[in-house]
Amino acid sequence: MIRVVVVDDQELMRVGFRMVLGAQADIDVVGEAGDGAQAIELASRLRPDVVLMDVRMPVLDGVEATKRIVADGTARVLVMTTFDLDEYVYAALQGGASGFLLKDTQPDHLVSALRAVASGDAVVSPSVTRRLLDRFVGTGGPPMRDTAELDVLTDREREVLVLIAKGMSNLEIAETLFLSEATVKTHVGRILAKLELRDRVQAVVLAYETGLARPGLG
Repeated sequence: MIRVVVVDDQELMRVGFRMVLGAQADIDVVGEAGDGAQAIELASRLRPDVVLMDVRMPVLDGVEATKRIVADGTARVLVMTTFDLDEYVYAALQGGASGFLLKDTQPDHLVSALRAVASGDAVVSPSVTRRLLDRFVGTGGPPMRDTAELDVLTDREREVLVLIAKGMSNLEIAETLFLSEATVKTHVGRILAKLELRDRVQAVVLAYETGLARPGLG
């Protein structure tokens, strides 16, 4: 059973999410919060598998709540937003969120994304994530992080990381580099381990922040 805490300052949104998720046999909504402070308290007390987190809220926003929940290791966080180009979402990804969805996402997509996050995967919407990163990271200036962080990677792993940053799936990367999907999966695992990253979302952010991936390329 996947245990979920729903966080949104609008009660109608919480009710809607609860109805969609509660209809699933493998999902249990164990709590609701109306702001980030309540979210942190509930995550600490209930230890859910996933927190479905709104970003724009009173008292404490979803960005800071995400950072604290991830740092405490109490749950994984899936961010929900109304706007696809939202600096709050980028900050939440930096803070350790396992991905984000738009609030008008189809119910079946929401459910599958939540299951993916609960299983330890990340939810990367290639087009939207890349637009966010292009806007908030890809300014054309110097890298935001030291490129030396990437020195631990082999040339092949760097190639794979660039393609991850483009939003490609393992299968697409395999086809591009003429590798087996299993080999790509191994490369991705090594990249995450070497760079001490939680998931593909953080890999995408790092690729942009070090300048390995740049806006408008490829």
